Amino acid sequence: MTNEMVSESRNIVDQLPIAALEEYLAAQVEGFRGPMQVSKFSGGQSNPTFKLETPSGRYVLRRQPPGKLLKSAHAVDREFRVMRALADSAVPVPRVLHLCEDRELIGSMFYVMEYCEGRIFWDAALPELDGPRQKNQRAAFYEEMNRVLAALHSVDLQTTGLADYGRPGNYFERQFERWQGQYRASELQPIAAMDRLIDWLGGHLPPDDGRVALVHGDYRLDNIMFHPTEPRAIAVLDWELSTLGHPFADLAYQCMQLRMPADSGNISGLMGVDREVLGIPSEHEYVARYCERMGIEKIDNWAFYLAFSFFRLAAIIQGVAKRAQDGNASNKSAARLGAFVEPLAQLALDVIEKEY
Repeated sequence: MTNEMVSESRNIVDQLPIAALEEYLAAQVEGFRGPMQVSKFSGGQSNPTFKLETPSGRYVLRRQPPGKLLKSAHAVDREFRVMRALADSAVPVPRVLHLCEDRELIGSMFYVMEYCEGRIFWDAALPELDGPRQKNQRAAFYEEMNRVLAALHSVDLQTTGLADYGRPGNYFERQFERWQGQYRASELQPIAAMDRLIDWLGGHLPPDDGRVALVHGDYRLDNIMFHPTEPRAIAVLDWELSTLGHPFADLAYQCMQLRMPADSGNISGLMGVDREVLGIPSEHEYVARYCERMGIEKIDNWAFYLAFSFFRLAAIIQGVAKRAQDGNASNKSAARLGAFVEPLAQLALDVIEKEY
């Protein structure tokens, strides 16, 4: 075992009281048997996530980070609720097994779900897909993402018991106030581009058009697990930001990310990439396919939705940077993410200038 592995093992022991957790899960999760080996997933900047390997199978534990948290942030209880509600829907989700709301056991609220065996792609250009059929393969994965997004926005809220999962109406107004507040609460230094963007968004909020759907809030390639060999989604992950909201927010958020540079912190974009050569649809094609699935002709006010997506992501990243400064970040690379806030705000301002 290397020194790095020993250090990681000690860190996990420090983060989780393994003996107490084994005893607790044996009493709460059907069929669970220890002892367990624990490792931490390297991806993710928000809620620490661990793999539990035991004689009874493999599980995933997702917890709130320790320390003081911003209001309504790191809502693992909401993640648990929405995945449980979607268990029999057209939206693929992991099977959730137990939610522990007692913060005393491991120092924060957590839940346990099944471990899904599949593939997660971190690079939006899908370089892993090579060979003579690579162009068709990439097209199939993006088509599957589009299908699942439309399925998500078509979920029957009454049937799934999610009609009270958020406040319907005035979604962008409420989200703007929320993320402006979160940004100001985690602001480390003034950023002129963010100030200009906040001023513009506040003055151009669209009127409520009555559209309400279940929205994921962070819908992107690396939050989807695909089948080991097929271009088929088997689990949509990371539901922390999900709520009832406007479906175009999810669509614009995904398209916003595809406009970003290849290295934008923990997000991979397709700026400057020849999508046609790769077999990846253009933004226009992707949006048109979504509209076809949803039975709508077109989307007005697209530039606002894109600019808002850049703003919201910048506000989220600022919160990650603030947690890193406070020593509560889940990922070791969190501290450097603060450098991406200003470029994201500038990308939004560019959209406004060229497309609004």
